[in-house]
Amino acid sequence: MKIYKIMTYTIAFIFLISIVSAVSIKSLSVDNLSPGGESKIRIEVENTLQNDVDEVSFSLNLANLPFTAIGSSEDSIDKLDEDDEEDFLFTIKAANDIKPGDYQIPYIITFLDSNQQKQRSGTIGVTVNANPELTLTIQTEKPIINNQDKITLKIVNKGFADAKFVSVKLAPQGLVILSENEAYVGTINSDDFETETFDVLYKTQNPIITAIVEYKDFNNRLIRKNFNIPILVYTEEKALELGLTKKSNTLLYVSIIIFAILAFIIIRTFRKRARLKKTAQAK
Repeated sequence: MKIYKIMTYTIAFIFLISIVSAVSIKSLSVDNLSPGGESKIRIEVENTLQNDVDEVSFSLNLANLPFTAIGSSEDSIDKLDEDDEEDFLFTIKAANDIKPGDYQIPYIITFLDSNQQKQRSGTIGVTVNANPELTLTIQTEKPIINNQDKITLKIVNKGFADAKFVSVKLAPQGLVILSENEAYVGTINSDDFETETFDVLYKTQNPIITAIVEYKDFNNRLIRKNFNIPILVYTEEKALELGLTKKSNTLLYVSIIIFAILAFIIIRTFRKRARLKKTAQAK
């Protein structure tokens, strides 16, 4: 029984040593990575075994991942001494259309320990960062002073990340917002746009709209941006000249109708008098 316990403790001790002692990653660092960008991965491998190891190789498995290796995805050294460390450096490039987020890159470490080939495997976490890039334009229908109009805000996301929880609020100068001055837009995906329409009344020829846009970025931070956009407003005469409006013919039509009525009355009166005169002469 005592021999069995000793063997059990010995096996357990050897198993514990094998877990603690190994050729493994001691530390690593990854540069910032964005869609279409490059990043360097620095890996420090440590030998905690009780002996030297030979032919140490470190390789990244980029298959089925939106990354490519700049150069080689594998590096090796001839020997790693006991209690020593060695750095391995790789450069990877992210695909242009990669989605921002966290990715796991599998790796394998192989080495010869007392002429026996061994290996360890695991994954390296890589985060792809990107931010929305919003631009804003305004379209008008008939910008004429003292007239009502509809303006359309077009919010474009030119960034690599989606803009979430987007809202817009208008602070006008020189015009009156007839509808609600605030709208919730929602999510604007990368390389996409959304529009919002507002009813306005122009009070001056050079009004300015300040559009306050709020959204959350990739890291869920609240971002606020102000867009100051001037609007060119025309007078009635200039709008008529540019063909934005058509000249009203109401007065002309009313004049024609009045003239026709007067002409009818005059002709009818003349004819009536002529009949009365003819009747009087017949008597």
